[in-house]
Amino acid sequence: MAPSDSTDSPRGKSEQDTDPDARTGGDRFSPEEEAALLSDSHAEKAAANELFKSAQYSQAISTYDRALASVPNYLEYEIAVLKSNIAACHLKLSDWKAAIDEATKSIEALDRLEAPPFTTAKDEKSEDGAGDVSDAGNVPSNDDGVVELPDGDEDEAEALKKIEEKDQRHEDIKRIRTKALMRRARARSEQGGWSNLQGALEDYQTLSAFSSLPPPDTKVINTALRTLPPRINAAKEQEMGEMMGKLKELGNGILKPFGLSTDSFKFEKDEKTGGYSIGMNN
Repeated sequence: MAPSDSTDSPRGKSEQDTDPDARTGGDRFSPEEEAALLSDSHAEKAAANELFKSAQYSQAISTYDRALASVPNYLEYEIAVLKSNIAACHLKLSDWKAAIDEATKSIEALDRLEAPPFTTAKDEKSEDGAGDVSDAGNVPSNDDGVVELPDGDEDEAEALKKIEEKDQRHEDIKRIRTKALMRRARARSEQGGWSNLQGALEDYQTLSAFSSLPPPDTKVINTALRTLPPRINAAKEQEMGEMMGKLKELGNGILKPFGLSTDSFKFEKDEKTGGYSIGMNN
């Protein structure tokens, strides 16, 4: 069953689901149909990974999109992995806004699986590779805690297996969340502007709480936490200045019929609050 970009997308069983990001509710495929769709998706993803490795980033995006089209829309983990990989491609193309959007969609998919925050991460890799993802199933993790094991050797073995699977899924979600946050933070930092820089700082602050990060990621995070605050302040001052300039232009238009201008007034900044007060010039 080949992936398709047509309106007959397997993301859901509704004919109205033509948007790859649309959600169709509770419809689910049979286990056999789901396995076939995932097989198609994984094949496309593997091809996209090779395109990424050979620096064919635009082609990789198209191929990841075809992989995404074959993923049932309730498999949030698989969607998150592909969205994060697409974000990595956009980073390579310096398309910062698209990278922000795709990384955010990845994080939102993971949030539907497992609510943040968390404070540990295991076996994350550097943000430079797009294809190092697992193909585990789509089962949300429960909160960590003591688990009562049933009596009997067979029941106990089965219970232990389920616990191990949940633990692995928990680690997989944390790993992909780390990648998506790193990618979004970098894109926001590169895009610039007060809002984006503030968002990048918040992402890096979130990441700074994760343990066991790779040294390259830790170095990037620590550098960003040091360098972003002055950049944010500079961007804030610039945007506030531009806003005041526009307000002044508007004010001159209103005051002109009365023989006044904004030069008749003085604007004084309160250094404590960052706000401004207005008074008449003598």
